[in-house]
Order: sequence, then structure tokens, then C-alpha cells
Amino acid sequence: MAMTPCPRSPKIELGGMVHLGRLIDKIRLRHAGLIPDYNYFTTGFDKYLVEFLPSVEEARQWNERILTGGPKDEGTRQRFQSRLAEVAAKRGVPATALPPASTWVDIIELDEGRL
Repeated sequence: MAMTPCPRSPKIELGGMVHLGRLIDKIRLRHAGLIPDYNYFTTGFDKYLVEFLPSVEEARQWNERILTGGPKDEGTRQRFQSRLAEVAAKRGVPATALPPASTWVDIIELDEGRL
């Protein structure tokens, strides 16, 4: 079974904005039928970016928020730890063996093998 290619890292800027290239890659994968159930208008960073019309200052603020955003409360900390455990399980290692991660972008980078 062929693996679906990963979209580019959310850290890569396109047009001065982080995550934009990733969103475009995911839209292309969806239209190619490789992620048929993906809805980029209602979830995560994608939803926020689609709703966002950036000025230069808004783009700077967007980049900062996305690149530094981590869990803010107990519920999201638990979800974060759960995602770390999933990544560790995929790699066949304990979560403590993973590189340090404190942001949601770190989780994406870990999951897609860039960290």
C-alpha cells in the first residue's frame, strides 16, 4: 500500500505566512483523492487561516501565534500528550525518547518526521 505524501511543514512560509503552503498541499491531496474526508474549512489552523485576511502586521501575528501556540489548559494538555504518545507509538519508542515538543507545530513536525 502506497503512503500518502505529507503536506509541507507548517513552519515553511509562503507569501510571508506560515502554514499557507501546508493548507494548499492538503487541498491538492484532497482533490487528488488521497485524503477524501479532509475538510479544511472546519478544523485547526486551516480553519483559522481560511477565515483570516492578513495585513503585514496580521501576518506577523498569525505566524507568531501558529509557531508558538501550545496547549493552554488541562484538556488541551491532555490532547497534546496523547498526540505525543501516538507519534512515539508510530516510531516504536517511548514518548520520552522524542525530541522536545512544546507547540502544536512541533507535534506536526514530529508526526511527519521533520523532528
